[in-house]
Amino acid sequence: MRSFLERYFEFQKLNTNWRTEFFAGITTFVTMAYIILVNPAILAQAGIPLPAVTAATCLSAAFGCMLMGVIARYPIALAPGMGLNAYFTYTVVMKMGIPWQTALGAVFISGIAFLLLTACGIRQLILRSIPHELYAAVAGGIGLFIAFIGLHNAGIIVPHPATLITLGNVRAPQTALALLGVIVIATLQVWRVRGAILIGVIAITLAAIPFGLVHWKVSSYSIAALTQTAFRLDIKSAIHVGLLEIIFVFFFVDLFDNLGTLVAVAKKADLIAPDGNIPRLNSILFADAAATILGSLTGTSTVTSYVESSAGVAAGGRSGITAIVTGICFVIALFAAPLVGIVPTAATAPALIIVGSLMLTTITEIPWTEPLSAIPAFLTLIMIPLSASIANGLGFGVIAYAAVHILSGKFRREDWLLYLLAILFLARFIYVSNA
Repeated sequence: MRSFLERYFEFQKLNTNWRTEFFAGITTFVTMAYIILVNPAILAQAGIPLPAVTAATCLSAAFGCMLMGVIARYPIALAPGMGLNAYFTYTVVMKMGIPWQTALGAVFISGIAFLLLTACGIRQLILRSIPHELYAAVAGGIGLFIAFIGLHNAGIIVPHPATLITLGNVRAPQTALALLGVIVIATLQVWRVRGAILIGVIAITLAAIPFGLVHWKVSSYSIAALTQTAFRLDIKSAIHVGLLEIIFVFFFVDLFDNLGTLVAVAKKADLIAPDGNIPRLNSILFADAAATILGSLTGTSTVTSYVESSAGVAAGGRSGITAIVTGICFVIALFAAPLVGIVPTAATAPALIIVGSLMLTTITEIPWTEPLSAIPAFLTLIMIPLSASIANGLGFGVIAYAAVHILSGKFRREDWLLYLLAILFLARFIYVSNA
């Protein structure tokens, strides 16, 4: 059985093993476990019962990760997406006054749309239409984004009214421990220690205990609470024409966030074929769509691929076993959800910073001396962290790529889908600016 699994998950081809995949899966979970606390906190403000959405978060993430690992065999983890959960709560429910049950219905419909587009091959065509240099720029941009989040969470950089950001108080315990964590993980990486990121996270967590940064919170929680949200979505109301724009936002943002994350993680794991195609792409997109549908049925917003998957890849994860292990961790979290916040940000921030630095290696593939490629790639690279959105960064890059090629007479008919994407992105930016 073990040899069969190793062949199925292509251990020899990917030069990996069970130990590496196991620690990579745990590393991914540790860096994204915050979603178990943050997602319920955001969606609870929309009126969704907190215990129920906590269970739904764990369940949908576990399902998405395991499905991705089993059928797509990629080290990509999924969970309810940040950004879309905020849109769900603050815009759809609180600002527009739409019941959360109806909003969940809109999420369900967007998931069905994903599934249909995947079956028709349209999502695959969109992914293949993106130029290679933008692939590399997305990966690098996500690296900068991840590192920026880590630096902010650690308190290494803080807001400033004049310069936007500035250096924080490095003497603060959380900041000092985070800097120590960066040094520890970097040193372990230099020594080629397997599981360096996970070891660093655990070490800083232990070091943070004397400073009172580790909070062990025990609160009442029951998986049975899921009955408060399971199958409570209102699909009929969501079909109403007034909600089409909401469904479109859920669909559009998740589509390009997913594509961006997929490209970045696959690129970093060296899983993209020489011809630029991603093997088993249909399975990857199916897992994503199915997870979103299940999430809406259980009581949470859109499920999407997580950039924190890069942490597992950086720890050596290459196969679907990494995602399966992450999914198992989410199953365990179902029974211990109130305790998952024990890992402080001082411990997870260094992991994000290190992973961000490792992802920048892809930008060497961009022909920086060629303006046709370099300028769109740069806009993609810089706009992802500055706008805090993979979709926005990719949008700027696609629009610039199409505009420069058309205006310079480099227009090619075979790139028609790319030009269509540029128009759609432009329409989205205009809509968002006027919203």
